[in-house]
Amino acid sequence: MNLRQRLSAGTISKLLPLALVIIALANSYFIVVEGHVGVVKRFGEAMDQENPGLHFKIPIIETVEMIEVRTRKNAEKMASSTKEQMPVTIEVSVNWTVNKEAALDLFKRYGGLTQFEQRILDPRFRSATKDTIPQFEAEQLIQDRASAIQGIERRLADEMEGFPVVVDNIQIENIVLPQKYINSIEIKQTEKNLAAAEEHKLERQRLEALRAVNTADAQAKGILKVAEAEAQSIRLKGMAEAEAIDAKAKALKNNPLIVKLTEAQKWDGKLPATMMADGVMPIMDLRPNK
Repeated sequence: MNLRQRLSAGTISKLLPLALVIIALANSYFIVVEGHVGVVKRFGEAMDQENPGLHFKIPIIETVEMIEVRTRKNAEKMASSTKEQMPVTIEVSVNWTVNKEAALDLFKRYGGLTQFEQRILDPRFRSATKDTIPQFEAEQLIQDRASAIQGIERRLADEMEGFPVVVDNIQIENIVLPQKYINSIEIKQTEKNLAAAEEHKLERQRLEALRAVNTADAQAKGILKVAEAEAQSIRLKGMAEAEAIDAKAKALKNNPLIVKLTEAQKWDGKLPATMMADGVMPIMDLRPNK
């Protein structure tokens, strides 16, 4: 062995322990970021879980699996049918969160989040949705999604009871119905709009007729009031005249000289041209002959 080979072998033998120490130090700690917990495994067996922060482990012997404990969203697109047996394609989503304290147990029982989704959550979510949708008619499903969502939530809550997760905020993202049904809905809506317009027109005509009747009634009442006022005026005027005549007659009766006075006031100073003779005599013309 020459000098160069001896130097290379010596250098490697000296550097190898240092390299192993560096590798060991590099693998002796781990960092758990926020929104996760770290599951520490020793020879593949889950031993403990660690919260966010800096932690240490045995190099090579121990490894760490990160489990997300923030809210996750699962979406499903599936075929179903409505109450009237109409085929429908529905897209639904659900938010779910792992209980932070139960992350180690979830990992031990199901092997991680992906396995839990595929084996537990997704099948039950699909089952809850397919059991709920057929309880609603197509039109009701479109107009009242909230009731369908509540039905899915109740069914899924029963299905997921006992599992270390919280499920909430279920949403119906989209509903796809057959084109023929959509066309029939459009026709039906058009007919409703036309009927509503016709009803509005009739109501407007009714109001206009009622307005005309009210106007005519008001005019008739006004004419009646005027006639009543005129009749009342005439009646009062007649009563006043009758009272005046009566008062005058009483005055004449009580004082005959008033008659003479009235005749004197009305005399124009001329003697009468004709006069009646005493007894039954013809009327004599006393006017002078021209």
